[in-house]
Amino acid sequence: MRKLLLLISLLVVGISFSMAKKNEKINTPSFPISSNKTLVSQPEGLWAIATGWQDDWMTGWKYANPTSEEQSGDWHILKGSIVLPQGEMKLRDAYKELKPGLIKYVRRYEWTGKEPLTHATLSVRWRMEGENLSLFMPGILYYGNKNGAAVNSNIIPVYEGKEGEFAIFEDHRYPMPFVMLEDGAAKNAAAIHTTPSPVRGAVLADQWWSMGVEAGKGYTDFVLYSGPIGYNKQHSVAKALQQRPMRYSDTYITMEPGKVIEKEFYIETYAISRPGTGFQKPVYTSMDIHKPYDVDKFADFQSIIESKYRFALDRWFGFDSEKQGFSMYDLSMRKDIVMGWCGQADSPGYALQVLGSIIGDGSIPEKIQKSMDYLSTFPVDEITGVFPVGFNGEKYHGGDHVSCGQAMYNFSKAIEAARKSKKYNTAKWEAFLEKSAEGQSKRILDPAWNPVSTAEGFYIAPLIRASKLFKNKKYEQAAVKAAQVFADRHLQMNGCYWGGTLDATCEDKEGSWAAFQGFLELYEQLGEKKYLDWAKHAMDVCLSYTVVWDIPLPAGRMADYNFKTTGWTVVSPQNQHIDVYGVIFTPEIYKMGTYLKDKRLQDLAKVMFRSCYQLTNIYGSQGEQLQQTNFAQHGDMSNVYKLRGGYSEGWTVFWITAHFLNAGARFMEMNVIP
Repeated sequence: MRKLLLLISLLVVGISFSMAKKNEKINTPSFPISSNKTLVSQPEGLWAIATGWQDDWMTGWKYANPTSEEQSGDWHILKGSIVLPQGEMKLRDAYKELKPGLIKYVRRYEWTGKEPLTHATLSVRWRMEGENLSLFMPGILYYGNKNGAAVNSNIIPVYEGKEGEFAIFEDHRYPMPFVMLEDGAAKNAAAIHTTPSPVRGAVLADQWWSMGVEAGKGYTDFVLYSGPIGYNKQHSVAKALQQRPMRYSDTYITMEPGKVIEKEFYIETYAISRPGTGFQKPVYTSMDIHKPYDVDKFADFQSIIESKYRFALDRWFGFDSEKQGFSMYDLSMRKDIVMGWCGQADSPGYALQVLGSIIGDGSIPEKIQKSMDYLSTFPVDEITGVFPVGFNGEKYHGGDHVSCGQAMYNFSKAIEAARKSKKYNTAKWEAFLEKSAEGQSKRILDPAWNPVSTAEGFYIAPLIRASKLFKNKKYEQAAVKAAQVFADRHLQMNGCYWGGTLDATCEDKEGSWAAFQGFLELYEQLGEKKYLDWAKHAMDVCLSYTVVWDIPLPAGRMADYNFKTTGWTVVSPQNQHIDVYGVIFTPEIYKMGTYLKDKRLQDLAKVMFRSCYQLTNIYGSQGEQLQQTNFAQHGDMSNVYKLRGGYSEGWTVFWITAHFLNAGARFMEMNVIP
């Protein structure tokens, strides 16, 4: 009898303890960013759901805090509920530390009402204190897009961190799905990584979760929503067109009785060494989370090179027996031999020298000699070093810094390869490069030189290479000066690398590539470690444009081929489609993996090169623009809900082919087969 009474007594005590623990106040989670700063939930409550929709935005917010907590293995679990007139929303948070400074978090919503809950918005919100925190959103917002904002703040997302500002975008728009806030003065930062997903119960077709920030007075909130988006002080708009947004409203959901929705995300907090570096850590964390390294499902290197070479042959033509080369356009449309940027007529003059051994076409040497000899006749301005980059059969045209710098680089590579093989007469090539290097060096070394954008970063690599080829110290001095200017401008991200494209006027991966290529070339030629550090910073910006996850696609041209987005790169905050451009810097990413002893970079470089061959047709042709998100530049752009999954296959400018050949040659020079 005593034993039975004792057992009953213990049971009663246990039940009382359990009930007492549920009824006592439970602290909401907080995560340390530094010794005096933490990431906390909103003061109204750990959980919040909106129950209405008005004026294109959420209304009728309801809040709750935990009423019970428990532990299950490494998981800390909090439970609570929000009681509405229609019923009860059960809530549960579970989180655990994966490593110091990185928390995995799962939020669960369960609707137990007997009727559907309509016009609902689910949310996640975490608050970071500080004034004017710097914002980084991969592929979308680079420390506010200050440079693009100075040109035209209406056509790209901009953000200053002032009270009332917000920047919230669809999960599928993020190449690396994270948002970072940096407090440069305090030298700390935090990031939220999401597991992207469509939303169950969405009113719209193909509606996804969204992620971003909202700035308040003295703080900024990370936010995840079950659909609502907006930027540049406009609610419910999508960055859908190159020149303007499109309305994207009614992004609420309906939860049926018994419906369960979960949202997985990660919280990352850390110190930084200096302003402008907060974005770098989450770039690699994103890679670690998504592991974009499965290369074997893509076409092999040999097949890619052979296919792209076949297509290159379709662009070979001559205006006469002397003016021969590779056309930028399909020959049935237009005949135009253009160096650099979209044309890349200068690229095969280097690439095919290296790739000839695996292609096995005896006509390659003649094509190389003729094309490079002809391009060497383009007139160079002796004062500036600038030259027209195209000839259309009637006149020369063009001459922008991006194209001139890229052409000079390819000339330097062609000369170097030809000197090694001794199979070509490079006298004309060398005269052309030396004249342009001389003019560019004079221009850059002029105290009045003040480049508008990072476009002129494309001169760094060819100038330092020309200094070695021609043993001219002046070219080295110009390259070093240019590199220092761009490092001073961009290493602290008071303006991110920009201006490297010809059809956008904002931050872009091409501007980042200009600096990355130049800094790395200086490191390899001069051996100073600071250039390797600079190269890593610029490379990490390039990497942030790289898609590290396979974005599920709706029915369309991309889905027809089970297209995988991993390894492709977003163009810029203005042009939000993906393209193959990242292929061109894959050898440099691989090299950085060697220098930094980071195999992740080597594995990613291989995936990027081979994944970007997808959608190449039976003729070796690829279009430029693929719509992984609801953004388009070609075709029917009238319906924002039907943009995603499209493919503009008709715009087949030669760079798409040339970059594969060029990068393939540089891999072969490293004795690496991606």
